[in-house]
Amino acid sequence: MRAFDYVRANSVEQAVTTHAKSPTTFFLAGGTTLLDLVKLDIMPADQVIDVNHLSLKQIEVQKDGSVRIGALVSNTELAHHPHIVEHYAVLSQALLSGATTQLRNKATTAGNVMQRVRCNYFRDGYSPCNKREPGSGCAAIDGHNRSVHAVLGTSDQCIATHPSDMCVAMIAIGATVEVQGPKGKRSVDFADFHLLPGATPWKEHALLDDELITHVVLAAPLAGNKSAYLKLRDRASYQFALASSAVIVVMDGNTVRDARIALGGVGTKPWRSLEAEQALKGQSLTPQTLDKVAAIALKGAKAYRHNAYKIALGQQAIVRNLGTLNA
Repeated sequence: MRAFDYVRANSVEQAVTTHAKSPTTFFLAGGTTLLDLVKLDIMPADQVIDVNHLSLKQIEVQKDGSVRIGALVSNTELAHHPHIVEHYAVLSQALLSGATTQLRNKATTAGNVMQRVRCNYFRDGYSPCNKREPGSGCAAIDGHNRSVHAVLGTSDQCIATHPSDMCVAMIAIGATVEVQGPKGKRSVDFADFHLLPGATPWKEHALLDDELITHVVLAAPLAGNKSAYLKLRDRASYQFALASSAVIVVMDGNTVRDARIALGGVGTKPWRSLEAEQALKGQSLTPQTLDKVAAIALKGAKAYRHNAYKIALGQQAIVRNLGTLNA
């Protein structure tokens, strides 16, 4: 592991100004991903800026019903916050399905949003990987691509899945990412924050090099909603999703008045299916309807050598999850 300089930031302004001076500087919060990648020399750092002492640890319920979450709020605190548990059950469940208690105690909201992919070829340091070394190729396409490789949103440059559970719930809820840089503050719609790999897989998000996430703002909850997160994986603990779903519905008797459907483990970014949501509105949660909606959500999926099963598994994640809300 190479040596790097350590700076402790005492304000957001200091953090972003210091960061802007060096292209190989990274912000350090929980460090549950960053330090692993620095040790592996996947993210070689000349400088690390510790932002843990910034005043970004509050969860604030706004007058309009939205919730403003500080970038440094831990996954544990967010998952157990009474307002989140009551009004955003899907988010609480998603957070509690991720990693381990010890990691959730350290991991932060912004750090979770900024997670790097878990593709073995990205992390081994020598295989061709366009994320790590643009133009080198993608070893995963013809390699072992069973578990952490996508069937939605892929390109001939990259097929790695986005690993976050939290982000799947947030894209279903609807959210905004607030960021700050040397030129000031701006907001990015959560649906636009994570980028498809396309021809530039090394560009994973809309954050500029000198910007810091300060907050994530959740849209006000749908009145009368029921929601759930379902994660399907090889084992029940400390494992990334093979397929997952975040679903939110508002019922009018036996009819769906409003719906949100998002998928994890199958897409190169947190994946929301607006088309599937529209197909569900005005319908009853019958087995036939759920099968149809699930098929629409995975429409256009492209399987690779070892992950064709993910198409059916992603559909089942939706069917089973919506079924629990109809029980």
